[in-house]
Amino acid sequence: MTGHGTGPLAGLRVLEIYGIGPVPFCGMLLADLGADVVLVDRAQMSAEDMDLGKHTVVNRGKRSIALDLKTAEGVETLLKLVESCDALMEGMRPGVMERLGLGPDVCLARNPKLVYGRMTGWGQTGPLSHAAGHDINYLALSGALWYSGQPGEPPMSAPSLVGDIGGGAMYLAVGLLAGVMSARATGQGQVVDAAIVDGSANMMNLLMGLKSAGQFANERGASVLDGPHWYRSYRCADGKFITLGALEPKFYRLLIEKLGLADDPAYAKPRDPKAWPQLHASFVELFASRSRDEWCALLEGTDACFAPVLDPDEAAAHPHMAARGVYERIDGVLQASPAPRFSRTPGRAGGVPRRGEHQEEVLGEWLKGR
Repeated sequence: MTGHGTGPLAGLRVLEIYGIGPVPFCGMLLADLGADVVLVDRAQMSAEDMDLGKHTVVNRGKRSIALDLKTAEGVETLLKLVESCDALMEGMRPGVMERLGLGPDVCLARNPKLVYGRMTGWGQTGPLSHAAGHDINYLALSGALWYSGQPGEPPMSAPSLVGDIGGGAMYLAVGLLAGVMSARATGQGQVVDAAIVDGSANMMNLLMGLKSAGQFANERGASVLDGPHWYRSYRCADGKFITLGALEPKFYRLLIEKLGLADDPAYAKPRDPKAWPQLHASFVELFASRSRDEWCALLEGTDACFAPVLDPDEAAAHPHMAARGVYERIDGVLQASPAPRFSRTPGRAGGVPRRGEHQEEVLGEWLKGR
């Protein structure tokens, strides 16, 4: 049954207040792994709300109820559900849940073991906490957008992946689960302030260490992960793209051998930044001479650290991805399967609920025996 998982989080009860972006994605992660995630939908959808129906992949595996949280009845119903759950997550601007009468103090008074997850871009505090913003703005301020581009070009990040998902949903999920573990050990819940500026900045720590050690520069295109000819993407003769990531010397040597360049002294000093622009230009010309499939035939599956750049449909059909079942179709909608994988309690991708579909079912189960 939707909402009753058998994965490693089976038995975990989570309330998700309707929102967009990282909160529903976090709910999907938890539901995929077996948590009973109940989506508290709006009783009435506004003209600005986007209803994608079965295409709302981030709602898969959840159960849906519909409450009007602007009414005393709706608020009281939610508070009764709070008494029976492990965690609640919301993505409103700071202060909105308090104005509804559903802030952390009220909810924790009803359930002292509750983990109250708050997801925002700027955070619950700070000068910008009440300003509007989106993924690209949070990444820009946190420093995480800086290296996403080449010299002379505007920085560009993969839409929503680094901010909403990486710095937002993933950190919210970890925070909620850590909070639940603590609550089960101590009997005390707490508030989790998950901000995209915090999470995306935290994701920079690998590069920050390299930067402090003098291995990574502030200037884009001048460091080993964004400047060399052997760590780039290239356009092929058919207009498609490939990637190289031959970071280690042994992998670089194999790449150069495969490309028939082992005897060319120009490629003998891969770590010399002064040579990178010229060698990059030569690689641009080289990879433009053959199609992506031809380069795949030569390099894919070797230790040259190579992969083609695939669109999602191509990725789903790729032999490696297909063999692992990375993508699947549910109700005709292509989507990625649950991750990570568990040997004993595997996760499962459920269907997408209709708004309010499980009202009686959830209220009957969660409020029974209170």
